[in-house]
Amino acid sequence: MDPSERRLRLGKKFFSLLLITAALACPGVPKGLCGEPVPEVFHREMFLSLDAWTPVFFPKIKRHSTYEAVVSDGVPTLLARSDKSASAIRLTREYDVFRYPKLSWSWKISRVYDKGDATKKSGDDYPIRVYVMFRYDPAKAATWQKLKYGAARKIYGEYPPHSALLYIWANRAQEKRIITNPYTASAKMVILEAGKLRVGRWIDESVDVLSDYREAFGSEPPAGASLAVMNDSDNTGESSVSWLRNITIHR
Repeated sequence: MDPSERRLRLGKKFFSLLLITAALACPGVPKGLCGEPVPEVFHREMFLSLDAWTPVFFPKIKRHSTYEAVVSDGVPTLLARSDKSASAIRLTREYDVFRYPKLSWSWKISRVYDKGDATKKSGDDYPIRVYVMFRYDPAKAATWQKLKYGAARKIYGEYPPHSALLYIWANRAQEKRIITNPYTASAKMVILEAGKLRVGRWIDESVDVLSDYREAFGSEPPAGASLAVMNDSDNTGESSVSWLRNITIHR
């Protein structure tokens, strides 16, 4: 690691998949508390620390990726490492995606995975991915959904997300920009970067989550959304380092 990087340890916390936070709804122009206009930015993460983030661990995966708030080239940065491992970190603030549909950040990776393949479970690993997870609402669910999510809640202690968008850096391009995750149809992957051409360089990304969701699922998303970041390599058995800066949820 670059010696200029100063590590700030991430304390271990028990993972909770989604933070259940009520979103206030006002008709017409988006409003905040007391009728005030909603700010342009909901959250801007500078990664001075990881106090606003909590670990996410997955059943049966014993090797975990690591996440640290560091200073790289004088800039606060998230450093993510994986080595035949998988785990994520999740922002502990839920937001209304209709009020804040835009997401932007900068990222860099050390490599793409040789065995990566976004179309197969065996290749479903990425040196960096940004998740937007949408909260399941039992009050709006069909009967079959209530049965499915109720069973999952008994196993994991809480409801899994209703659906998710995954913004990924894949090892190669696919025919379509948005593809279905090989593990579940409720997760759609948006390929923002692919291949080795821009490896080792900082790349700025800006996405419209609401527009991407409509394109991916052909429907409107649940309003409640939360953010997560992951570097994983458990399926391919490889390893990588990635960096993330200035992730911003905004209008």
